[in-house]
Amino acid sequence: MVFSAHAADFVWRSGGVIAKYIENGAEVHVVVFSMGVRGESNDLWKQEGVTAEIVKSIRRGESIKAAGILGIKNIEYWDYDDYPIAFDRDSIMRIITKIRNVRPDYVITHDKNDLFNPDHNEVAKTVFSCCVQSNSAGVRIEGLPHTKQMNIFGFEPHQTEISSYVPGIMVDITSVYEKKVAAMKCFEAQKHLIEYYTQRAFLRGNHARRISGETKYKYAESFACYFPTVSEELV
Repeated sequence: MVFSAHAADFVWRSGGVIAKYIENGAEVHVVVFSMGVRGESNDLWKQEGVTAEIVKSIRRGESIKAAGILGIKNIEYWDYDDYPIAFDRDSIMRIITKIRNVRPDYVITHDKNDLFNPDHNEVAKTVFSCCVQSNSAGVRIEGLPHTKQMNIFGFEPHQTEISSYVPGIMVDITSVYEKKVAAMKCFEAQKHLIEYYTQRAFLRGNHARRISGETKYKYAESFACYFPTVSEELV
């Protein structure tokens, strides 16, 4: 299950992993909280006569097209305002209910510290809190029993080093790399990020090869781990 603050975050930061899991038969659910009208659509606002509704329509269309390329069938757009994204009690209960309906083994969302995007930090904090509450038997929702502890992973933020981000896991996306690139190219509103995340996949692929010794890894995505890995042996 993927929780994305804005229309394109799930593509830039986890599009490869999403496509790879779907290709291998996994059920992937994506929730997009906001279209990013106010804070993530600067190029569109430079056009003459543009309105918030026009921006929202364009961003939604871009996101739907990209999701289709990645193979996502289960995606919801909750249409919250951005800059700032704010979660009240009703929206928190909505997230908990969604988690309990899906019952994911893995949750991917934003990392805990994105120096330049407070929306990302608010989503990270809220989704983590909702996962904890979803696991609590004392948080009662009729017909939806509490969940077990799921693994939670954080997106690599755009300004990686400045945000003090440390990769906890790298996932090879070589087999689905072209899908990710095609999905990224849907976002005309943020063209400047297409090349950035193309290079980032190459860079993380280099790191994945060096760390693993697997020469077949050409492209990768990295994620922070909210929790340590637990195993009966070193992995």
